[in-house]
Amino acid sequence: MKHVMIYKRFERFWHWSQALLIVFMLITGFEIHGSYSLLGFGPAARLHSIAAWTLIALWVFAIFWHFTTGEWRQYLPTTDKLGAVIRYYLVGTFTGESHPFRKTTRAKHNPLQRLAYLAFKLLISPVIWISGLAYLFYSDVAELGYLDLRIIAFVHTAAAYAMLAFFIAHVYMATMGKTPMALVKPMITGYEEVEA
Repeated sequence: MKHVMIYKRFERFWHWSQALLIVFMLITGFEIHGSYSLLGFGPAARLHSIAAWTLIALWVFAIFWHFTTGEWRQYLPTTDKLGAVIRYYLVGTFTGESHPFRKTTRAKHNPLQRLAYLAFKLLISPVIWISGLAYLFYSDVAELGYLDLRIIAFVHTAAAYAMLAFFIAHVYMATMGKTPMALVKPMITGYEEVEA
């Protein structure tokens, strides 16, 4: 085993900034939706919009970084060892088996992670952004004549619940290492023990 930098500084910054912004937007978004009252509708709506624009800017930088560094390849789906990884998460993690996938700098995500992140990037995120922007600019969108605000709000809320489910699953899966912090620590320090 050797100590290798798996996650670069920008990757870690992007990951944790995105996570904080998403949690903040879930909190303010569900308040806007009327689920509870913490900040009040007006402040929650303003802060939600600021966080959304901040996350859009972060994503623009992240997309640029992924394409200029070639890191976009980390998200290409593969079925190699997919069955073994699914079996590990269903059974092996509870029986003390070793994870069937070994990270490298060229393959940071196991096949199940690649599929989950791809779904996040190509399904959940576009729906939440398109519906959120349609909601934000509804007066302009309404002129098109065929979009109902209730449908936009429903789609945006459904996407927010999908984002919440992804977040909960992501945090849960991150605790499934040998210790609860074993899989989180590399995303903090950047380093992981990998086979030489």
